[in-house]
Amino acid sequence: MRPLKHGYTNRTVGDGSVVEKTYEGPDAGIRRAREYALLTRLQGKLPVPPVRGVDDGVLTLGFVAGAPGQELVEAGHAAQVLEACGVLLRRIHQTAPSVLGAGAHDAGKVLVHGDFGPNNLLLDPVSFKVTAVVDREFAHLGDAVEDLAWCEWIVRMHHAEHHHALDHFFNAYGGAVPTWPVRQATMPTPRTGGTWRCRARSYRPGSADSRPTQARARQLHVAHHRTVRSKPRRSAEALRMDAAP
Repeated sequence: MRPLKHGYTNRTVGDGSVVEKTYEGPDAGIRRAREYALLTRLQGKLPVPPVRGVDDGVLTLGFVAGAPGQELVEAGHAAQVLEACGVLLRRIHQTAPSVLGAGAHDAGKVLVHGDFGPNNLLLDPVSFKVTAVVDREFAHLGDAVEDLAWCEWIVRMHHAEHHHALDHFFNAYGGAVPTWPVRQATMPTPRTGGTWRCRARSYRPGSADSRPTQARARQLHVAHHRTVRSKPRRSAEALRMDAAP
């Protein structure tokens, strides 16, 4: 088994046949149980890795071939990758909320991936068809804007030279896309001292309606920055200017 590329939140290793994911950090057991249950229920409904089993804190999945989305973006295929992101995200949001045990109080909510973006997609490098969407441990029932804004934030902050290709993402998603002020208000924002917070409601461990914590937003910011460490991180002002009407 060897460590897989772009795995920062947990320990993920593979041998070309199976992938083993060991969850680390706060609520590791809760996140493992959520992802295992959701992947099991989504088999045949969405492009997800086959589940081989879970034991001793390790989730074992079948290996899925494909190129990481962020690598294809950096290779100059941002339009194709973001179009694939939009099509798939619409499918995710149209999935029956019952996969996460929706109740009467969840009316109007959709299945939110919780960390959606090219960084969590594997695609065929020729056809750009999505072969798998991964890392569903932060999935929950919530508002569609959470995934839309998070994916946009990933692109603007870590693939800034490709941000104009976001039109392909929103057009492929279809339907009514929230306005920029609404999307921006849902994104992680910088605070004094470089701390990152998520403006969405706080993550509630164990609930179906849960969102990334401040620590998760900070952790993901650092992780994604490692993939493009040769490029300067975009400032909040640059982010606002890029998206100005």
